[in-house]
Parts: sequence; C-alpha cells; structure tokens
Amino acid sequence: MNKRLFILSQYLLPHHLLSRLAGCIAECRVRWFKNALTAWFAKRYQVDMSQALVEDLTAYEHFNAFFTRALKDGARPLDQTPGAILSPADGAVSQLGPIEHGRVFQAKGHSFSVLELLGGDAANAAPFMGGDFATIYLSPKDYHRVHMPLAGTLREMVYIPGRIFSVNQTTAENVPELFARNERVACIFDTERGPMAVVLVGAMIVASIETVWAGLITPPKRELKTFRYDEAARAPIHLEKGAELGRFKLGSTAVVLFGPDQVKWAEGLGALSPVQMGQGIGLPTA
Repeated sequence: MNKRLFILSQYLLPHHLLSRLAGCIAECRVRWFKNALTAWFAKRYQVDMSQALVEDLTAYEHFNAFFTRALKDGARPLDQTPGAILSPADGAVSQLGPIEHGRVFQAKGHSFSVLELLGGDAANAAPFMGGDFATIYLSPKDYHRVHMPLAGTLREMVYIPGRIFSVNQTTAENVPELFARNERVACIFDTERGPMAVVLVGAMIVASIETVWAGLITPPKRELKTFRYDEAARAPIHLEKGAELGRFKLGSTAVVLFGPDQVKWAEGLGALSPVQMGQGIGLPTA
C-alpha cells in the first residue's frame, strides 16, 4: 500500500513548483541554515568527504556547492585499457543491454522509446537503433558530476521539457516510460565508436542541469529546443575521455547510447552493479 501511495503521489504532486522551492533552499547562503542542511544531508546519506577536494562541510557557500563538489586529483583514476568505455558517473547501473525495436529496457516489463528520449528527432535517433545502452542512477550520496565515456566532439544538444518524477527503483518499476517523460538534456557526440548520446535526466527536486559548455540549461520557455554545434551555428566543442560534461544540482540519472556493433558491456555488469566515474564498463566490439 505504501508503494501505491508513493506512486500516486508522483502523479499528483506539483513537480516543477517543488523543484523551484528546492532550488531556492539549495542556493541559500545563510550560514547557520546551509551548514545545518549540509551536515544533516552528509550524515543522513553517509557521504564520504575524504575524497572531496574541500573536506570541510562548512566551507561551501551553499548546499548546491557541496552537492556538486569536486574530488581530489586521482580520486577517480581512468581505466587505461585501450578503447575502454568509461562509466560517466558514480552510482549504480539501473539497466544496460541492447536497444531492441527502438526501445530501451527500463524495469519489470517497462521500456521507453529512443526516439522520445532524444526529443522526437528521427535523424538523431536512427544511428542508435539496434545499438546498446547503459543507464546509470546517481544516489544522493554520490559524486554528481557527469563525465565523458569516450572522447568526442559535440554535434548537438537538445533540451526536452517534461515531468520530473522521482527516479529510483520503485518509480522505474511503476512509472511507464519514466526516462522519456522526465525533463532532460540530450547531448550527441561524434566519437571513435560512431555517434554517442549522453542524456542527463532530471528528477523530482532536481533544481537544474548544467553542461560545461552552456552552463545552466534554462530555456526561457519550457519547450523543446535544439542547439547545434558546428561551424555554421556554434564553434565545435571537443571533450577528452573522462572530461567533465555536466552536473546535476540534486541527483538523477545518465543514459548512454551507442550504435549497433560498437560496444560490449563488461561481463558481470548488470542491474544494481555499483560503478564509479572512470571505471571501465565496456570495450569496443572490434
């Protein structure tokens, strides 16, 4: 019954209003308040501050600065195996595997459309049909910056408006097409393994999504918007393997897509497997 009530509340709650309120709280600079909030959160979720560049919880200007904290040099060494595909983030594998009939497996009989995930553009979705995906869930305790699984040149970024359901195992199992319904930012890169998409999916009380090239993604209207990165529109942007791509202000999920016959996920990696940014999660097929 508790699970049913939780799922029902996901449909009834004012998602965007709650997220705006959470955003205001997370940016509060009142010293006693932000210190108390940060200390409570770190204790509640057992956040390991020994790896943080700044270990002192009171040194952060607000909660969001703590939440998106940088790590010490060497805290996340990159897998040096030639061609290794890296985990884009700390967290756990939600699901990974083949993209079948244009759909990505979500959980327990649920799947979602690649076409919808990427904003409805058939040309963007086509290269990933028959390919492979990995969905990484970032829990509250995790490092919340997202990095490049492979070196790549940004071709396009698409902001896709939507709801912002909570993202966890319960909602994945009970909310149809969860990751293609939530607000998200799809980043499409050209890589040595062909096109690669990294989709940053928002969630309940996720105040914002940022990328290193565009900053805070906040279109003036909550409507689909495409940003092209080429000589005609904007200067191309190249990011090396392991470079920071973006970050969540409060946590969520990253979905990585590759085309057919490009990657093979690591043996033993499956749903709920813990991963860290920089860890090798796959290799080229050839």
